[in-house]
Amino acid sequence: MNEAIEEFYSNHNWDLREFRRKQAEEIQVIADGKGPRSSRSNNGTSVIVYDNGEGQHPEDFERTFLSLVRGNKNDVHFVQGKYNMGGSGSIVFCGKKRFQLIASKKHDGTGDFGFTLIREHPKRETDHAKETWYEYLLVNGKIPSFSIEKLNLGLENRKFKTGTIIKMYSYQFPKGYSGFAQDLNQSINEFLFNPALPILTKDTAERYPNNKVLVNDLYGLKRRLSSEENEYLDDSFSEVYEDEQFGKMKVSCFVFKTKVKDYDLKRTKQIIQDRYFKNSMAVLFSLNGQVHGHYTSEFITRSLKQNLLKNHLLIHVDCTDLKYNFRKELFMASRDRLKDGDETQFLRSYLSTQLSKKDGRLADIEKRRKQAVDIDTSSNTGDLLKNFTKNMPLDSDLLKLLNQTFKLDIKSKEKKKPLNGKSHPKPEEIPFKPERFPTMFKLNANNDSTTPVTKIPLNGEKTIKFSTDVENEYFDRNDEPGDLKISVLGTRNNETEGGNAPGEPKAPTDLFNIVKSSPNKGTIKISLNPKDTLQVGDAVQVKVDLTAPGGDFSEIFWVKISEKEQPKEKIEKKEDDSENLGLPQLVFMYEQPNEEDNKAASWDGVEEATGLNVDYKTVMIPEAEGDTLKRIFVNMDSTVLKTFKSKYKNPNQEQLELSNRKYYTSVYFHSLFLYTITKNRGYQISQKIEGKDGFEEVDLGQYLKDLFDHYYSTFILNFGGMEEMMQGIGD
Repeated sequence: MNEAIEEFYSNHNWDLREFRRKQAEEIQVIADGKGPRSSRSNNGTSVIVYDNGEGQHPEDFERTFLSLVRGNKNDVHFVQGKYNMGGSGSIVFCGKKRFQLIASKKHDGTGDFGFTLIREHPKRETDHAKETWYEYLLVNGKIPSFSIEKLNLGLENRKFKTGTIIKMYSYQFPKGYSGFAQDLNQSINEFLFNPALPILTKDTAERYPNNKVLVNDLYGLKRRLSSEENEYLDDSFSEVYEDEQFGKMKVSCFVFKTKVKDYDLKRTKQIIQDRYFKNSMAVLFSLNGQVHGHYTSEFITRSLKQNLLKNHLLIHVDCTDLKYNFRKELFMASRDRLKDGDETQFLRSYLSTQLSKKDGRLADIEKRRKQAVDIDTSSNTGDLLKNFTKNMPLDSDLLKLLNQTFKLDIKSKEKKKPLNGKSHPKPEEIPFKPERFPTMFKLNANNDSTTPVTKIPLNGEKTIKFSTDVENEYFDRNDEPGDLKISVLGTRNNETEGGNAPGEPKAPTDLFNIVKSSPNKGTIKISLNPKDTLQVGDAVQVKVDLTAPGGDFSEIFWVKISEKEQPKEKIEKKEDDSENLGLPQLVFMYEQPNEEDNKAASWDGVEEATGLNVDYKTVMIPEAEGDTLKRIFVNMDSTVLKTFKSKYKNPNQEQLELSNRKYYTSVYFHSLFLYTITKNRGYQISQKIEGKDGFEEVDLGQYLKDLFDHYYSTFILNFGGMEEMMQGIGD
């Protein structure tokens, strides 16, 4: 596709708005109708699609537009069509009677303007067929046509001369779609992540007389993210994977800010969802820039186990360069979802493994956000649990239930102090000053051009790092991007007879599975995993080139294949008493904590660390990693607690402390056991999507937060039945 763009549009400047708008007028999606779908005075909105492309002669309609399964695009590599059924797929959404108009004139101006009408055959009693069928209009056995110079068909800034028009009558949009220049524009941007050409969407004043923006161009979500990154993106990066099983694919990750402009976390989250996740697609799988399938955010929580990023992470997987036999097992002909086969399952597992690495970029981003409330509250939790479990045998049903969800760690979790009693301050980080193009590129290892710089286990992988001064976006930006190229210069084996000279160079993918990362504050990483073509003792000479306008930067080095790594033996831990269970920490949070209280968190800090909003209605916030509950934040400034304390007319200090203990103890243990039982029993929670048909899976943490926000906490505080435990904790 990229080669076709360079061939036919070599002077394109579509990242500039004026040029993009002009080109977008060649492909238009136009609304036709009297009003929105909800209006009772009309029969719904019709959609007109205009493409000033090749066009067809009327006599060719029946073997092009009106044919099925002819495969007349099979030999044109830069187009998407395969089954010749794309246009017919939309007919089922064209109202109750399934009407669709097709009209066209050849791009060179020759021939007439032809048209036909397609509809679903109205079934009659005389029809013997079990099912109905689709039929198209002919006049005297021919596609009707007439001569034209120009036609006024409601196009933006032009009249129709050549190209093709398709009109879909009474089109049935999903709920939530209204204005074409807004809602439909955003949705097409998502499904065309990186389209070949810009497109125009146009609404009409008849439908929305008060709408000031009726016409808008679009050029895909990738460019939209690029143009809005300073405002909405916290970080972005890409990784290129080359593997023997699937070939090559590029994965790009976009991490959104928790707060933008002057909006709070809740409003920011809603804006981001509306602008970038209109169709609940968190992981996009595309071919030539067009999305063919997706995962929802459950992939982020269930597979990556990065709950904090659930509403702030968009992942794009470019499948264009996958091996054909692997790729064809991924996508459905309808292009709306992935197949549920072995290849899809392998791809999900592979992406999960690569993106959830502990030393990976996403883990680093999540860790950085959690540091907003990086405080040690083990004493809070320890005191609470010590009283709770001091009279409870280790083999009790209650502890067995907890152990099925949480890893019970009996040993103390206190941080080890340095031997000299002093803590070592972190070295001051030197600010990174990026360049638009690299001026240096260096291997982060001693390299004498002869001795291998690292040994790679035959069944493992090694990461090799390089230093550079180029900006993080260098590989992914739209304008003048760079690349990292890997090649093999030779191989040798010093552990067999006569094998000490360099061998013939091979393609790097013949020898290694490779992962290449985009720059990150001056560091570029590649990971090499040896294939079965290599054996222990082999040495491979590798060349890595970082492209640059003034000449590429190169590093040449040797790596050696070593013995397979032996699996580490697991050392069984001895059981002890139940003083410190490996259960979630109890953390108190306040709107503004006292400065001397170093074990309390602020609302702002908790919002940053969990991605969930906090206000006076909030009672608790759970922080989870995958299925593991790590911390429970209890809001000590909640309206529920204040109301509970108000039952005392003139409370003394003891009554206030008892109320606080009952409050946070009730919230903590109810949260703990609700979470434990729900996970242990394998429940999944879903919620109706507001303004849409259908449901979406809800993170258990969000569900528990909503549960406590809405009366449940008031009920458990006033129900009673916990006095004995309160007395024990007070003692």
